[in-house]
Amino acid sequence: MKKIYISLIMLLFPLTVLGYSEEVYLGGDNIGIEVKTKGVLVIGLYKVNNSFIASSSGIEKGDYIISVNNNDINSIDDLSKEIEKDPDKENIDIKYKRNKEIHNTSLKIEKENDEYKTGLYVKDSVSGIGTLTLIDPEDNRFLALGHAVLDNTTNSVINIDSGSIYSSYITGINKSDNGSPGEKVGESNIDDKYGIVSKNTEKGIFGTYEKEFKDRRLIEVGKPNEIKTGKATIMTVLDKDKVMEYEINISSIDYNDSMKNILFEITDTELLSKTGGIVQGMSGSPIIQNNKIIGAVTHVIVDDCKKGYGIFITNMLEESERE
Repeated sequence: MKKIYISLIMLLFPLTVLGYSEEVYLGGDNIGIEVKTKGVLVIGLYKVNNSFIASSSGIEKGDYIISVNNNDINSIDDLSKEIEKDPDKENIDIKYKRNKEIHNTSLKIEKENDEYKTGLYVKDSVSGIGTLTLIDPEDNRFLALGHAVLDNTTNSVINIDSGSIYSSYITGINKSDNGSPGEKVGESNIDDKYGIVSKNTEKGIFGTYEKEFKDRRLIEVGKPNEIKTGKATIMTVLDKDKVMEYEINISSIDYNDSMKNILFEITDTELLSKTGGIVQGMSGSPIIQNNKIIGAVTHVIVDDCKKGYGIFITNMLEESERE
């Protein structure tokens, strides 16, 4: 199969090659997504015995606890076990990550209602639904969402350790209204795993697809300079697991933005009657024009839910190949 190569040559440095297939298998499927955090994510502070005991530690919402008493922490269960090892100890040594920097501190623990507490709200996983964009037949790599999995309490990109995508079906739609985007309501089947998530980036989630996909539609990858304003379509699921194609109109193209490349408006009357516009869960829906996949839905314009943005599919493909 032919490959498209994008290379950057710099003096005294080795050649870096980004390659992706000229033809890919089309998505549009609704998927369940679950990612495990790398470390335990702090999402807030709470009072213990009427005092915010964690405030003196310097730990803030959005930090990742990665070690307690020099032992690695990968889950809430790990954190609890470390605290329970020495319940008479008033402080525990914490190593945490903020952005890319590692910090060390001491965290006070206190007993309240016969239970030792840290004063930290934490989580170790995030789950939801979204849309599968494509599968590259060259290496079974999948692309989905078109944006990162975020933590809704910190609005930050989740630093993932591992993750999976699953089969999912739509049970209902909460319609969008200007000023209030709606959402797909769905259920995921964790016993029917589609693949493994290995990367969570601002341009989508990527990983290895493990199910059979040869009966899918093979479609050519469209380059940014081939995209035109005017008619196009998106592929998405609004009922159970049925992937359908709906009409949109592309109003402008931005070659300079890293994500909001395609400004479009939904024109399909059936889609509008069911959803009121773009809804949460459509992220990753493939955008097709002239029988080529050109992008994926990423954002809704809150004040006008019929309109939204898409990312160039080449931007997603290139990002999926970066280390």
